[in-house]
Amino acid sequence: MSEQQIRELMAAREVAMSARDASTLGSHYAPDVVAFTLAPPLVHRGAEVIDVAARKAWFETFEGPIEYEIRDLEITIGGDIAYSHALNRMSTTPKGAPAGFELWFRSTVCFRREDGEWRITHVHDSVPFYMDATLRAAVDLKP
Repeated sequence: MSEQQIRELMAAREVAMSARDASTLGSHYAPDVVAFTLAPPLVHRGAEVIDVAARKAWFETFEGPIEYEIRDLEITIGGDIAYSHALNRMSTTPKGAPAGFELWFRSTVCFRREDGEWRITHVHDSVPFYMDATLRAAVDLKP
């Protein structure tokens, strides 16, 4: 049952991202959440992660649809603590950009069960980089 609840939570996140539903996304976090996202700064904490108005403003930086996919989701549960890892895909067009982008990235999400419901306590998203002279992000990788 617990694994199914987490899978449902992650599926709801997938839908909420595509629907630009900032309220649903914010409702999934524990108050003490820590997030290492793709966008600066290096760390986001608590209210900053949950802030619905800030997430709505972020959604407004994109034109047209946002496609969001969570693939190869694996979940491990131990009591009231769980973690997952997956490959995620986001595809959209930044406002003013000549073209859109598609990006695959790695995502690890940690959960804590509170009052029978799973809440996200930690998110770590990352993009690999080429360890050559360019040091550029490897945004052209696909699973």
